[in-house]
Amino acid sequence: MWTRIRTSAAHGRALRLTVLLALAALVGAALLGLAGCRAPQASLDGTAWTLTGWRLSALRPDDFGITALFEDGRIGGHSGVNSYGAAYTLGPGDAFALGEIESTLMAGSAEDMQAEASYLELLRSAIRYSLSSDALILYDGDGNELLIYGVAP
Repeated sequence: MWTRIRTSAAHGRALRLTVLLALAALVGAALLGLAGCRAPQASLDGTAWTLTGWRLSALRPDDFGITALFEDGRIGGHSGVNSYGAAYTLGPGDAFALGEIESTLMAGSAEDMQAEASYLELLRSAIRYSLSSDALILYDGDGNELLIYGVAP
């Protein structure tokens, strides 16, 4: 047998308001929790890398001594023949962006110059990155690995 409980209109409004406030608090807590789940943006500043792999199959990157040093929001190093440098930014998330690349203007062998040109082109194409304790990988817009670095000795 059901018993009907009569409540006043004011009591009903107060109950609805309480339920709405409780739901709003739950949604707010969930959103704050999700915001905290975002992976912290790692800094590349103070790291040094040696190129160990790249998208090119015809040339071995370790034959050219290509390096990447990150310091104070800049990347620089040896690109095969010349020294290079550029400003870089990270984020949001795994986004990677370079400013205009500057380079010295020395000449080298045809193979060294081809490796350098290819490296700099791949570097310009990088828009994402992943970082671990022993590797830095730069990716293109389709998620393809462009440049793979190991920690510099």
